[in-house]
Amino acid sequence: MVVGAFPIAKLLYVGIRQLSKPVANRIKAGARQSEFFKNYICLPPAQAYHWIEMRTKMRIMGFRGSTIKPLNEDAAAELGAELLGEAIIFIIGGGCMVLEYTRQAANSRRKEEELAENINNLQTQLGELALATETLDAQIREINRLLLSLPTAPSSK
Repeated sequence: MVVGAFPIAKLLYVGIRQLSKPVANRIKAGARQSEFFKNYICLPPAQAYHWIEMRTKMRIMGFRGSTIKPLNEDAAAELGAELLGEAIIFIIGGGCMVLEYTRQAANSRRKEEELAENINNLQTQLGELALATETLDAQIREINRLLLSLPTAPSSK
């Protein structure tokens, strides 16, 4: 009794997503130490995130036109590294979802093609059976015609 194929692809995707967390943590640690990552990759998104967050909070509280002070470099580097790590996890998870979707779509398309081929084969067989039935019907009519045209033997009493 076969229960079904082992979902190895799904297991792989879960494993990749689990491995992405330590990878993201390693990248975050490297981003905190590297000046290039800190200045050009971590700080700008962190400052933008801080500005948007504070602007939204100020508007909700009713303060309009308030100036927002940028984060200090250490806090911005920390926030930027966290944002980078979360973005990496999100991208890897999204990639896994896209791969799973394409795999499922390919399986569905393959099943539909097999079904269409099966239907075409059945229609071909039905046509062949109809032709064979017509041929046999014609032969039966011919045999009946020949039987009716035979002279009948006189009955003995």
